[in-house]
Amino acid sequence: MARSQRNSLLETRTSRLKLKVGERYYLQIGEGIALGYRRTADGFGNWQARIYMPDGRYDFRAIATADDFVESNGADVLTFFQAQEKVREVHAEVIAGKTLKPITVKEVADRYMDWFRDNRKAVQETANTIKAHIVPAFGDIVVSELTTQSIKAWHAKLAASPVRRRTGLGRKPNFGEKAATPEQKRARKSTANRILTVLKAMLNKAFQDELVNDDLAWRRVKPFERADEPVTRFLTVDEATRLINVCRADLRELIKAALFTGARFSELTGLHVLDVNVGTASIYIKPAKSGKGRYVPLSADGLNFFQEAILGKTKNVLAFTKQDGAMWGKNQHSRALKEACAIAKLPPDFGFHELRHTYASSLAQSGVDLLTISKLLGHSDTRITSRHYAHLCDRTLANAVQAHLPSFGHIANSKISSIR
Repeated sequence: MARSQRNSLLETRTSRLKLKVGERYYLQIGEGIALGYRRTADGFGNWQARIYMPDGRYDFRAIATADDFVESNGADVLTFFQAQEKVREVHAEVIAGKTLKPITVKEVADRYMDWFRDNRKAVQETANTIKAHIVPAFGDIVVSELTTQSIKAWHAKLAASPVRRRTGLGRKPNFGEKAATPEQKRARKSTANRILTVLKAMLNKAFQDELVNDDLAWRRVKPFERADEPVTRFLTVDEATRLINVCRADLRELIKAALFTGARFSELTGLHVLDVNVGTASIYIKPAKSGKGRYVPLSADGLNFFQEAILGKTKNVLAFTKQDGAMWGKNQHSRALKEACAIAKLPPDFGFHELRHTYASSLAQSGVDLLTISKLLGHSDTRITSRHYAHLCDRTLANAVQAHLPSFGHIANSKISSIR
């Protein structure tokens, strides 16, 4: 075993905490091998390896967190002397030809989006997430220098930051108020989890494509627990009726269509007359979020509504348009819906998507099983449906027990029965 080196700046916690934040300090521990240390802005110290390569360049990589604030565990938190041994192990791997050309997080992001555009949906949403949250934080960092602690700190900061609001192209970002209520804090953690998922997907793709040697740094970062538990809101029949009655005509049509089909706003605004099949009492929803199209059967009232909606229209025109005859654009319904909710005495933040919840919740409370609801909504599997509507099936379970479970010879006490 090679002899460990001593260094007054790096050897103890006390001396390391006096070093400048962001500056790298190196200790030569062998020919072409150096142990590096750097404190990040969040206060954590990280050990790094710097290895001189035969082609004249340096190979840099993060190896562990320093034991500045927590005790060493011999794995991802190391003492000064343990870090030296780890650097020598890394050097041995490099000499064995297991190293790769350094690649930054920004380069990984660009490669990932090139692949994403050809293989996945929600391209713009993913690109915006990377541009707004990932590249500013990690873009110039070499992937091998990423540490678990730095990703965890970034993840926590996302959850604590206020909501980022939509702004025009080229304008400074606009932020809302900091989360105060338990639900607002849960929502921010949920958003942080979604952004973390994008980061890990990018880095995992790079690891699978053999662009980086190790995935341990981000594999150890876990999402916030119970942050994605949905708060599913839906309307009662009376509330839905009130909302319909106070809406302007074009929005009223969309709301009725959503309640009769459970379709998304974009699915309804893209629906053509030829997609309404009166003969089979169904509508055809074109492939969208799930990548698959689906047929949604209509109730008798739903069929009557759609027949009235398409009456006198040719097959190739849109079934629903704005009052001026133009196609609905994204969020163009929001202001009118908010005004209608105020008049109908509904929560001001009630959104169009919650009409989809109303459709599904009505079915669940009427005894329809989750698999059927999942297919009607176009969910890729029942797990998504279960997260939102499983609790509403409790009445169905109770009805099943009361209707089908035998008495096992028990004779009911009439006095107790009458009390109940």
